[in-house]
Amino acid sequence: MTRVRIDLFSSLDGYTAAPDGTSDNPMGEDWGPLTASYAATRTFREKVFGDDSGAGTTGIDEAYAAAFFTDVGAEIMGAAMFGLHVNADDPNWKGWWGDEPPFGCPVYVLTHSAPRPPIPMAGGTTFHFRTGAIEDVLAEAAVAADGLDVRVGGGIRTARAFLRAGLVDDLHVGIAPIVLGRGNRVWDDLRGLELTHTVTSEVAESGTIHVTFRR
Repeated sequence: MTRVRIDLFSSLDGYTAAPDGTSDNPMGEDWGPLTASYAATRTFREKVFGDDSGAGTTGIDEAYAAAFFTDVGAEIMGAAMFGLHVNADDPNWKGWWGDEPPFGCPVYVLTHSAPRPPIPMAGGTTFHFRTGAIEDVLAEAAVAADGLDVRVGGGIRTARAFLRAGLVDDLHVGIAPIVLGRGNRVWDDLRGLELTHTVTSEVAESGTIHVTFRR
């Protein structure tokens, strides 16, 4: 049965990274320390960097990193996460995920810009651009997922839109042991989420607190 999943990263004071990215550092300067434990895992190194040497951390952080890539049949993301705003007028721009993005499935990019043709990439990723309501895009993504899960990849505005609409079955938040004092708020307007979802938490060896909400 298809479930809708989100994985987010938060600081102790409830912020995720601010959207101050550049082409050289698309996720912004706070993204590195916020996701350091995730990026150090064996799964991340293999899936994102192509490192099949077996290097990387194991343990609790690795278990969540491995789960992130498991049983996903389609992805939804905002235009900023794709990088559409960087070269909005360039019809040849294929985003900042490289020639072989780490998704390996259909990816639906939410955008208010004019329709764009799909962009097939190496490794099984095809980017599709949609301007419709999130419920309609989710329905299309669920069909494409063919029984696997739909992951809402972000950014934070897209993720919070799905959460506020009550469309998310599983939310995992990796809370890094850092204080940002700036960025985008994760929890605003989500009061009562613990009443509709079962909440579990565990602390990894890195100090990251993994909190999961499951409907």
